[in-house]
Amino acid sequence: MAGHSKWAQIKRKKGAADARRGQLFTKLARAITVAAREGGGDPDANFTLAAAVQKARDYSMPKDNIERAIDRGAGASGDGEEIERVVYEGYGPGGAAILVEALTDNRNRTSAEIRHAFDKHGGSLGEPGSVAWVFERRGVVMVDAERYSEDALIPAIDAGAEDVRHDADSLKVVCAPEDLGAVREALDSAGVEVESAGLTMEPKSVVEVGAGDAPTLMRLMDALDEHDDVEEVHANFDLPAEVLERATA
Repeated sequence: MAGHSKWAQIKRKKGAADARRGQLFTKLARAITVAAREGGGDPDANFTLAAAVQKARDYSMPKDNIERAIDRGAGASGDGEEIERVVYEGYGPGGAAILVEALTDNRNRTSAEIRHAFDKHGGSLGEPGSVAWVFERRGVVMVDAERYSEDALIPAIDAGAEDVRHDADSLKVVCAPEDLGAVREALDSAGVEVESAGLTMEPKSVVEVGAGDAPTLMRLMDALDEHDDVEEVHANFDLPAEVLERATA
């Protein structure tokens, strides 16, 4: 069975991204622009763009901002800013595998700053391919487990979802990336309220990080997540219950 990384759960409970709304909108716009440039400006034909646009809508990003970001990526705006997608791989305290997805207009600067964050917080930046094999791209939809049963999510299975499982106080629906839109639409049509939905890198296995390494690991994860150029941070760690409770308090 695939691993249940606790990092996404911690981020949801902290709500840190929403508190930094200005920075968040900048990151969302960059993700839309790069997705449109890489796969075209039509969300119906570009599931990566569709997921980026839906995520922006979920965070109440204005429609005009979304359209401008698509236009920049599709080349309609004449904006000369060149943003590229860069992936960094490394290990954190306790042996946790960490995958960092960044969008940057200065690869050298971002690389130096990401390396510094790893070094400062007890981690090590690895070579390309060093941890990517631990993860696989998946669509993930989160639903409140207190409001809905697994039976209520049958429409998601009918729409192509591969798995439904409990993840703390949520139900986690996992699907192929290209099926994310259809799965979410099926849940919306069935009256199921979605907590969050998006493309992510799911760990195939997890490592348990002990109480001694957990604080340093969390400082590393926060430093990476708060970097202006970082779009997403993925990890494969699990934490003892008492450590997880402190991290999400």
